[in-house]
Parts: sequence; structure tokens; C-alpha cells
Amino acid sequence: MEDEIQNYLHFLLVDRGLSKNTIKSYHQDLKQFKNELDKMKINSFKDVDQYTILEILKSFKENGKSRNTLIHFITTLRKFYQYLMQFDLIEDDPMVKVEMPKRASHLPEVLTNDEIDRLFAIPNTNDKYGIRDRTILEVMYATGLRVSELINLKIHDLHLEMGLIQTIGKGDKERIIPIGEVAIKWINYYLEKSRPLLLKKKKSSFLFLNAHGGGISRQSIWDKVKRYVSLAGIKKNITPHTLRHSFATHILENGADLRIVQELLGHSDISTTQIYTHISNQRLKKVYNDFHPRA
Repeated sequence: MEDEIQNYLHFLLVDRGLSKNTIKSYHQDLKQFKNELDKMKINSFKDVDQYTILEILKSFKENGKSRNTLIHFITTLRKFYQYLMQFDLIEDDPMVKVEMPKRASHLPEVLTNDEIDRLFAIPNTNDKYGIRDRTILEVMYATGLRVSELINLKIHDLHLEMGLIQTIGKGDKERIIPIGEVAIKWINYYLEKSRPLLLKKKKSSFLFLNAHGGGISRQSIWDKVKRYVSLAGIKKNITPHTLRHSFATHILENGADLRIVQELLGHSDISTTQIYTHISNQRLKKVYNDFHPRA
């Protein structure tokens, strides 16, 4: 079964041209699927039927996995079994009779302008790490970059004299993003005062570096944001992606067109971007209820 999984992942990379992050998420689901089959003493994907799948989903649900996690798992299995059918590796597709649960609808957290100011004031900008971290926060909020895009930024991706940066997003799609004066100021300050000290006479094309002079990791960004949020006394469930949500929500609230926001975020489908109009409407209702004398 492991060979079939690896062949499928290779197919996704070479034939479908999917990004490494997407393939990694499929691999995690399939590895989990195989582990469950091992527990059930099933050693071939041919021996899996709809009841096997339903039993695994029931176990996941009982163990507290979210509805959206289950949806991602089912989507992965559907595509995997379609592949197995396409290449005549199985005779029947068990996923045909497995229904997809409805996606749980929830609006992501968004930081207020005051919370942004409080969060950004936490890094100690008297040392090289604090300067780097403040710059990271400024760039994420100024551009709406995903963490994966941020950590892969290279020096040659910066076109600061034109107020632009370029990045490679999902599906390996390149996009050009405007960046504001405040973030540009912090990038230049970081390049002058902090990055040379982190580089330690090494060579690296990455913009943001760790303590050893190499590219900073996704987990490191996650940990830093969580720590700074805690120190700022912000009680919301904040992740690095919250800065992306806040970027999109705030520019929409200030009059940006939804299509422009779609381009800035790198969404292939505008329906993905429309969640931010719901966030804006929710925030408008809260302001109304808080401040209207007869609300």
C-alpha cells in the first residue's frame, strides 16, 4: 500500500503539477488512512469498502476531529480512489457511496486596529531578533501573505523602490503585491541592522533568517505570533493567518473592491474571497449594536 501511495504522490507532482504543500496535506491524510487500515488488518486498498470508510470516519468523529478535517480526509480519499480506478488498480470505488458532510461555517478571527498596534509594539526592536520579528508582522499585515509565501520570500523578490514584492502562491502561481511605506521602512531597517548579524558571514537568498543564518521556518513564525499575542494580552484565538484575514477585512472596510482583494490574496475563485464581506458585515453589526442608542 505504501508503494501505491508514493506512486500517487508522484503522479500529483509530475502529472497534475500540484504544489508541494498540497501534496504534503494529501500524504498526511493517506498515511493516516493506511494506519487505520493496518489496525483493521486490511493490507490492500482493494479490500476497502464503504463500510470500512464509514467506520474510520466514525472513529475520527468520536475522537474529536472537526467536520472540516473530515471533509478534507474524504476529499483526499475520493481523489485517491479515482486515481486507483483510472489506472485499473481496483475494480470498485468505495468512495462513491460515502456522502460528504456539510462544511462547518465559521468566520475567522480578525484583529482590530488597536489590537494590531498592541501586537506590533511587543517585539523588542533594540535587538536583531525583535527587529526581524517586527518586520515579519508588518510585512504579513501589509501584504496578506500566507506563511508559506512569507518564509520563501527571497531578496530578489523585493522591488521596494516601486513599492512592490513578488511571491509564488498556491499552485505555483506568481503574483505581484503592493507593499506600504511603513512595511518598506521596516524591511530596510531589518536589512541594515538585523539581517547582516543573523547571516553571520554566510550566504542566503532568503529574506527572513533564523538564528543560524538559514531560512526561518513556518513553525517558528507560528510560535512567535502566539507568544506575542499572549504578551499583548489579546484573548482571541490568533494564528499567523489572522494577519492575512485582518489585511483583507480592513482594506475591504476602507472601500477596496472585492476583485482587487481576490487578486491581492491570490484566490483563484472569488467565492473564497467573499467570506471577508461577511466578516465586514458582522463587524458593522457589532459597531451598530455597541453605539446606536436604540440598538
